[in-house]
Order: sequence, then C-alpha cells, then structure tokens
Amino acid sequence: MSRDWNSAYENEDTPWDKGEAAPPLREFLSTHSVCGRVLVPGCGLGHDVRLLAEQGAEVIGMDIALGAVRKASTLPKRSTELYVVGDFLNLPSVHYRQFDWLVEHTCLCAIDPAERAAYMQSVALALKPGGSFLAIFYRVVADYTGEGPPHPISEADIEALFGTEFETLESFVPQQSYESRPYGSEQVVWMRKRG
Repeated sequence: MSRDWNSAYENEDTPWDKGEAAPPLREFLSTHSVCGRVLVPGCGLGHDVRLLAEQGAEVIGMDIALGAVRKASTLPKRSTELYVVGDFLNLPSVHYRQFDWLVEHTCLCAIDPAERAAYMQSVALALKPGGSFLAIFYRVVADYTGEGPPHPISEADIEALFGTEFETLESFVPQQSYESRPYGSEQVVWMRKRG
C-alpha cells in the first residue's frame, strides 16, 4: 500500500525532510551550472527548488501532496520558483518537453519499484531533446528488507532503467551528505537525454 503523502505533510510526519537542500546537490552546484527551465519532481517543502532558484534557474517544484505544495509556497521565495500539485508518474501533457533540466532527489526512492518504468518515461517526456537529468540516487538503505520507502536502486538497475533513453555524462559518490546517510549510500548521476 502506498503512503498517504498528503497526510504526512499535513500532520508534519516527515522524517525525510532535513530542513535544507540536499548536500550532494550543493556539491554538484559548486562545480556545475544548472540553468534554464528546471523541474523538481517530489519536491516536498522545496529546499532543492529554492537552492536551484538561487542559482538563477527557472524552477518548478512538483509534488503529489497538496500539503507539501501549500507549505512550500509559504516559505520565503529566492527567485521566481513555482510549486504545483501534480502526479509525476502521470505527467500532465502541459509539461511535455518543457524543461532543460530535471533534478531528482528522493522521488524515485519513494515510489514502488514497480512504478520505475513510468517514472523514467515521465523524465523523458518532461525534458527537451538534449536535456539534462541530474539524480541523487539512494543506492544503499540500511537494513532494507524489500519494504519501503525508501527503496534503494543498484547501479545495474540505474543503467537498465535509463540507459536506452539517456547517456551518462558523470557519476560519482558525493563527499557531502546528510549525517543520517553514511558515505557511499548515495550516488550523483548526470545524464543527457538522447536525441
């Protein structure tokens, strides 16, 4: 049974929210530029959205939980960032081929692994040809028994899922991470949409 994400945000039962942007994203942005139109699916309270907006990107944060979008919208804006309620796995056609970048952090790990093909399809649909997909994948989840979220994804599964539609430009284990995530549990992957 999937989690009731809206209820979690309405009741402030969000232990995954660390109150700041993802350290691996900060690390990537220290040496790379993410610009143009950017989509952040599963944005939660929008910490990553605001960090990207600070860098000058035109960012839309999307979340399936109205409570998350409502709360994110009340936080101080950094630029022209926007938050929308939407089901990323059933991406509305208004978002097709509209984005130069899609930035993933904790969205893929939150969905059932059976939905990953739909997720990949939505990433491909959202990006313009040649668009960039930046992902912070959760590679290792301590004591994972098959129940989640979070659900880890292996390097082989990343390649199997995205390898046909995307080419990998860079992949590394971040030096910076939340304290609760041991070194090696995350992997930053920058891909480009083929065609």
